Amino acid sequence: MTRTAMGQEFTHVDERRQPSMVDVGGKAVTHRVAVAEARIRFPASVAEALRESGFETSKGPVFQTAIIAGVMAAKRAHELIPFCHPLGLENCMVEIGMSDHDEALVRCTASVHHRTGVEMEALTGASIAALTVYDMCKALSHEIVVSELRLVEKRGGKREVGGP
Repeated sequence: MTRTAMGQEFTHVDERRQPSMVDVGGKAVTHRVAVAEARIRFPASVAEALRESGFETSKGPVFQTAIIAGVMAAKRAHELIPFCHPLGLENCMVEIGMSDHDEALVRCTASVHHRTGVEMEALTGASIAALTVYDMCKALSHEIVVSELRLVEKRGGKREVGGP
């Protein structure tokens, strides 16, 4: 590992400054949970059309399709992100709901008993679910905005983030 100017370690760079997968072999197996969110802002006319249609477009049920896409993506995060360890997720749940402000919130929760966390799986699930909503609604408007992809919570392992 090499250190940044701020003294923190880059965990995916070896002592020769070459890209390297983190060796998690010495870590303890613990229950690890990560929660990620993404927001989707719709123009008012699009949000109204979605509500009136029961959240269906000509491509099918928007939120249900996005939920399936998000779970599928979370299971394949290691195929998309270099050095992401392949994990056999024990659970992955994607929830999508509309607010009163023409905005949808996508929330992906992933969990596993493993030596490494599931942050990237949760973030991948939330992002792909949000992109699927965009794809299914883009015929209504190209002014839909996917934003604020973020890790909300991480439990298990050394450092915890957020929480109930």
